[in-house]
Amino acid sequence: MKKKIAFATCVQLGLSCIEEIYHIGGNLNLLITLQDKKAKDKSGRIYLDEIASEHNAPLLKVDNINDQEVLRALKEYEIDWLFIIGWSQIAKKEVLEAPTHGCIGMHPTLLPIGRGRAAIPWAIIKGLEETGVTMFKLDEGVDTGDIIGQGVIKLDQNTTATELYQKVDDMHITLFGKYWEDIVNNNITLTKQNDADATEWPGRTPKDGEVLNSMTMDEADKLVRAVTHPYPGAFYKGEDHNIRIWSAKINKYEGAIKLRDGYLIPIDYEIEG
Repeated sequence: MKKKIAFATCVQLGLSCIEEIYHIGGNLNLLITLQDKKAKDKSGRIYLDEIASEHNAPLLKVDNINDQEVLRALKEYEIDWLFIIGWSQIAKKEVLEAPTHGCIGMHPTLLPIGRGRAAIPWAIIKGLEETGVTMFKLDEGVDTGDIIGQGVIKLDQNTTATELYQKVDDMHITLFGKYWEDIVNNNITLTKQNDADATEWPGRTPKDGEVLNSMTMDEADKLVRAVTHPYPGAFYKGEDHNIRIWSAKINKYEGAIKLRDGYLIPIDYEIEG
């Protein structure tokens, strides 16, 4: 018997997955998202009202994934699997154990590499040659659960956050297409993560996007590419104003931003007071 599935998200990555589920003929028995007033400035924030109405799916809006109303809804709709994707709040044990078979998440790295936050910016800042997306069963740790499947994404020295975000979005869709039938038919194979290979990446805030004169050209270039759209962008503090930098190039050019070993020329930028 096919399983009853719920899906919790508040960002574009999650909406893309929901759209793919319906595209391949799947069904969702419950949608969960944040209250409209919450996380309005979150990168990629979306709303599920339209797709819920289109597919006649119950929609629950909450302040926190651990709220009692979430537990009541999972029980009421007899949910077997709950997907929690693009959701910054950590689900507690009570929620993880509420669905019959548990909860499934997605993380935009090749776990156990890059557990934690800001996976897309860090992959560029660290100069990785490849990253990816991991579908895994959630447990009480942070990105530590058993792996269902992974997809690899290649990077180069020109990759931007905008491009990588889209590739991550596409890989989410690919993994759902590959594993959806196994999930709803309870036919998945779980692989434990090797904790010995694990790395953890810290969260980032807009202030971490500051370009400093002490940086090398390579460091500044990576930072600009890593925090461009859909993120808040890099910035440089000038004497009279700040410059918000969305893209730049490196050159020996007087008058641009002087770095440790050269000059960074903003190409797409905004002057801020």
